[in-house]
This record gives sequence, C-alpha cells and structure tokens, in this order.
Amino acid sequence: MTISIGAPAPDFTLPTDGNGSVTLSALRGHNVVVYFYPKDDTSGCTTQACGFGENLPHFEQVDATIIGISKDSVASHDKFKAKYKLPFTLASDAESDVTEQFGAWVEKNMYGKKYMGIERSTFLIDKEGVVRQIWRKVKVPGHVEKVLEAVQSL
Repeated sequence: MTISIGAPAPDFTLPTDGNGSVTLSALRGHNVVVYFYPKDDTSGCTTQACGFGENLPHFEQVDATIIGISKDSVASHDKFKAKYKLPFTLASDAESDVTEQFGAWVEKNMYGKKYMGIERSTFLIDKEGVVRQIWRKVKVPGHVEKVLEAVQSL
C-alpha cells in the first residue's frame, strides 16, 4: 500500500518509549513529521535521530510534532532515547502494520540477498491530517533541514 500527497494520512496507534502510546489522529491541530527508520542505535539512524533532536526547537516553533517509527521494541527505544537524549517520541511497529500502511515496508537487496525491511522514509502531515510531503529512500545528510523547510512553508 502507498499513500500520496494530498490524501489523508492513515491513522494509527502504536506503543512508544516510556510505556506510552501515540495515536496520529489525536495530534490533529498540529503538524506531524512521521519518519520510518531501520534500526535503533545504528550509524545512519542515530545521525538522523540526533538531527531531529537537535532541531526540535525549530520544529516546535512551527507547531510540529516528531515521531520516529521502527520495528524495534519499546525497551530498545528507551535505551536509544536515553543514550542520545532524544527529546521526541519513538514508536514501536513490531508487526510492521503501520510501516506497510505508509508504504515503507519494502523488498531490499544487499549483496544479492533479497529481504523485507524498512525503507528510510519521512512523511509531513498537516494540522488537518493530510499528507503534504513524502520523502522516500532518504539520504540522511541534509534531510532534517529539508523537512524543517517544508514544515515552515505550511
């Protein structure tokens, strides 16, 4: 399944770090950045998460909430968040249901071996719950700045 710009974002509720939960529809009235990443505490994912964390004040200025989603467990998210002092929500999609809804669960190929995994993807959802921007196959350098620029232009 894929979603498109201008369409309503699929609603979801997922468990989060700190034994909480997040429901996308409960965030109506706020801009939301949902980003999918492969694995806690790996180099690219850490760089990306720290970039969002360092820029959180700028996102908050434009009323944007950030949610990072991976298949990692809540316990893994808790450790990752504590290690890097990440100031935003990390949600666990252990069954890949939400990742599939957003079209971020894809076939990957490494050294000739095919497998299913998370494609680094980011979705900008406006205050009405409509998808306004999609980034797929994200390259980490400069990405957070592009997302911030897009949110600021809403």
